Amino acid sequence: MAGSKTGRVVFDRFLERWLPQIVVSPLFATSLLFVYGFIAWTVYISFTRSGVMPNYTFSGFSQYIRLWTTPRWLVALENLFVFTSLFIVGCMVIGLLLAILLDQRIRSEGLIRTIYLYPMALSFIVTGTAWKWILNPTLGIEKIIQGLGFESFNFDWLVDPKMAIYTVVIAGVWQSSGYVMALFLAGLRSVDDEIIKAAAIDGAGPVRIYGSIILPIVRPVFFSAFVILSHLAIKSFDLVMALTGGGPGYATDVPATFMYSFAFQRSELGTAAASAVMMLVTITAIYVPYLYSELRRPTK
Repeated sequence: MAGSKTGRVVFDRFLERWLPQIVVSPLFATSLLFVYGFIAWTVYISFTRSGVMPNYTFSGFSQYIRLWTTPRWLVALENLFVFTSLFIVGCMVIGLLLAILLDQRIRSEGLIRTIYLYPMALSFIVTGTAWKWILNPTLGIEKIIQGLGFESFNFDWLVDPKMAIYTVVIAGVWQSSGYVMALFLAGLRSVDDEIIKAAAIDGAGPVRIYGSIILPIVRPVFFSAFVILSHLAIKSFDLVMALTGGGPGYATDVPATFMYSFAFQRSELGTAAASAVMMLVTITAIYVPYLYSELRRPTK
């Protein structure tokens, strides 16, 4: 009887110590295989002669040389730079202005916050599809305004190769600026009211209070928003595919759509893997400084 009781105690202690590891280990193993395993496989494939099917013959940097001499890849990089720059700036400016407006605790704060946060509940596929209808010259904004009597009005950016990338910017900013607003509003509301009252007593106006006191305090929010928006911009595959499909032609190609096209439509697996590795390097270059700064931050 005493032996069985001792065995039960030992078993309970074993479960108490190892049960979390037992539960988590299958998930960890799955993540290790299907995330990091396939990342490693993609990196290796980018150094091989893979075409339609994987070819594990090592070929050095030939796929990267081919990638950087492909005009379509250079267009994708240019589009990514344009989209990322305008997307981040647009979301930051609109989100910050909305957050400052709501920080005044206006009467319709709940309604405005709901309106601007609602787009974040939508996927980029839905956003792209909706804006594809809105910007379509035959049934969107152009058609409506022409129907009001302004027959000379023209807004055909969606089918203009030089302007199509800016339609992607419009749709992206519309969806994500509300999320940035929420980040900034949380940061503004975390500032001690006593600091603001003291500045007001000293004669500082609203512009000086926000510009010289509040915004420097919430500086980490700027960096967090920048990292999140950069990540969204680099992965902007679904928005581009739903809105423009990479067109007209490949005028709105970004690295994500370039990779998809070369991997599944043109069957050039090695070049697609090389482009995926370049995207991974870019994301790593953004996240490593962020993680480093977070790890260095002293804990309270």
